Amino acid sequence: MESIALLLAGFLIGTFGTLIGAGGGFILVPLLLIFYPALGPEVTTAVSIAVVAVNALSGSVAYARSGRIDYRAGIVFALYTIPGSILGVLTVQYIPQHSFNTIIGVLLVLLASYLVYKNATHKACLNQIVLKKGFQEHILTDSTGTTYHYSYNPVNGNIVSLLVGYISPLLGIGGGIIHVPAMVNWLKFPVHIATATSHFILAVMATASVITHACKGTYNDPHVLHMILFIALGVIPGAQLGAFLSHKIKSNVILQVLATCLAIVGIRILVTSL
Repeated sequence: MESIALLLAGFLIGTFGTLIGAGGGFILVPLLLIFYPALGPEVTTAVSIAVVAVNALSGSVAYARSGRIDYRAGIVFALYTIPGSILGVLTVQYIPQHSFNTIIGVLLVLLASYLVYKNATHKACLNQIVLKKGFQEHILTDSTGTTYHYSYNPVNGNIVSLLVGYISPLLGIGGGIIHVPAMVNWLKFPVHIATATSHFILAVMATASVITHACKGTYNDPHVLHMILFIALGVIPGAQLGAFLSHKIKSNVILQVLATCLAIVGIRILVTSL
C-alpha cells in the first residue's frame, strides 16, 4: 500500500509542480513532514530534492518541445544556483526539526500573500516592455506560434538565482516556488516563459544538490531509496501532464493556483508545528 500511495503522490506532485514551474517540492516536503516525521530535515530535503530533480528533468523535456524555455537566461541563472545549492545541502543538518517546520510554513504563507497582492498588478502590465540600461531584451516564439516580447535585468536575475540555489536544498522545496514569482513580478518574464525556464533551471540545480547528498551518504538507507523510486515513477508521467495542461490554462489562473496551494500547505504545517 505504501508503494501505491507513493506513486499517486508522485503523480500529483509531477502534475502540479510542472504546471506552475515549481518542481513539486513545496508539496512533497509537507507530506513528508506529516507522514514521515522521523526522517528529520536532512533526509526529508534529500528525498524531496531527488524527486524535484526527476520532475524537473521530465518537465523540461516537455517544455523544450513547447519552445517556451528561455535558454539564454536559463543557462546563466542555473549556473548561479549551483554554489548556493551545494552550500544549502551542507548546512541543512544544523536546522532543528521544529524550526525547520516553522520556517517552511511561514515562507509558504508569505509567498501566497505576495502573489495574491501582486496578481492584479501583473495582469495590468503584461504587455509593457521595460527597456533600461543594462536590460536584456528577448523575443521568443513557442511551438504554437505565440510570440513573447520582454526584457529583464540580468544582474537581478543572477542575485535571485544565488538565493534560490541556497534556499532550495536547504528547505527541499525545489526553488521554483520562489523563482517563478520572482521572475514574473520582479524580472517581468511572461508567466508561461517563467514556469518553463524555471523548470529548466531546477533540473540543473536539483541535480547538483542530489550529487552533493549522494557524496554525503544521505541516500544510503534502502527505505529512502525505495521512497524516491516510487515517487519518481509517479512524477514522470505527472510532469508530462502538467506541461500539457500549462498550454491550456491562462497565466493568471496559474498564479492563483500557486497562491492557493502555498497558503493551504503553509497553514497546515504551521498548525502541526504548534
